[in-house]
Amino acid sequence: MKTFLWSALFVALVAAGPSPTLAKGMQDQVDQATAVIERFKSMPEKGIPEKVLHDAKGLAILTVVKGAFGFSGEAGQGIVVARTEHGWSAPSAIATGGAGFGFQIGGEVTEFVIVLNTPAAVQAFAHRGNVKLGGDLSVAAGPVGRFIAADIMPAGAVYTYSRSQGLFAGVALEGTVIAARNGTNKDYYGRTVTPKEILSGQVKAPKGTLKLQRALESYRQGSSS
Repeated sequence: MKTFLWSALFVALVAAGPSPTLAKGMQDQVDQATAVIERFKSMPEKGIPEKVLHDAKGLAILTVVKGAFGFSGEAGQGIVVARTEHGWSAPSAIATGGAGFGFQIGGEVTEFVIVLNTPAAVQAFAHRGNVKLGGDLSVAAGPVGRFIAADIMPAGAVYTYSRSQGLFAGVALEGTVIAARNGTNKDYYGRTVTPKEILSGQVKAPKGTLKLQRALESYRQGSSS
């Protein structure tokens, strides 16, 4: 029960406002997500398989800081985007958090790319305030290998990958809760918009997302390049 309450508190704290150790505004988070995508793309052969990215229905990109509040725990912010008939959607703000017990020194930073393999995975982010990986959506550590066989079939609605201190791996994030940041979206777009409106392509992408859009366009659905 304590673990659940602490996890809920962390999600509430991160969703309510940015941590001083994380990107402070939505544009910073968009820029950070762009850098993460570019770093993941530039990895050597042991990266995310091209087939996985080409067939992705959406991507969630998060930067998580462990021990960010002076004790054992983690908090993260980022964005989620979806493919639409006209290309990638504008970004919708998301956050994640959890907590443990006992003092933890330092603040390790981990970058996560969460691949949404199915339309249902995109819909979960579009229609729910909170999405629990492994609960609302089946989740699996993503396969690794840039040139893995093209006929790979998704083992879960969501694949997860992480990069920390130069180390890259497919990781399982069972039980992780990801929350929508509606207040951040409102501030960024200048009006109240829902994740559904953003991820369906009804919201025009601001100029500040141009670099992100270009980075994402290299992952064209059905491409074999």
